[in-house]
Amino acid sequence: MSGHRAVAVPSYWTARQTQNHTGFLEGEIMKIRFATGMAVTLFAAALAMAAEGTWTGYISDDHCGAKGMSEKHADCAAKCVKEKSAKYVFVNEGDKKVYTIDAQDKVAAHAGHHVTVKGTVEGDTLKLESIEMAPAAK
Repeated sequence: MSGHRAVAVPSYWTARQTQNHTGFLEGEIMKIRFATGMAVTLFAAALAMAAEGTWTGYISDDHCGAKGMSEKHADCAAKCVKEKSAKYVFVNEGDKKVYTIDAQDKVAAHAGHHVTVKGTVEGDTLKLESIEMAPAAK
């Protein structure tokens, strides 16, 4: 022999079957980590997506919020926006959630009104596409 020794190199499949100190196969741990990472990523993406839809409620101001869900609140809301730097908000009739409206100029004429809005909700902001008067509240 010329001084070279033959070294036993484990095959790929033998190496994959190596167990760690807990007894799990290393390949299985990597699969679990990958699946967990993908699940977390998909969950975060679902939360970040905007909700598009149509909602019915009232235009109020951010000082009064849900307390301004009334036709009688129109003058108060307009006064707060004009004199106290308040912003118009949309109060969802179903769950009384208050949304900041991105297009303040589109809703000024609807202060205190019962309206149906169409748009996209991102967090607590309503990106308004359209607004129209809703049927009288029951």
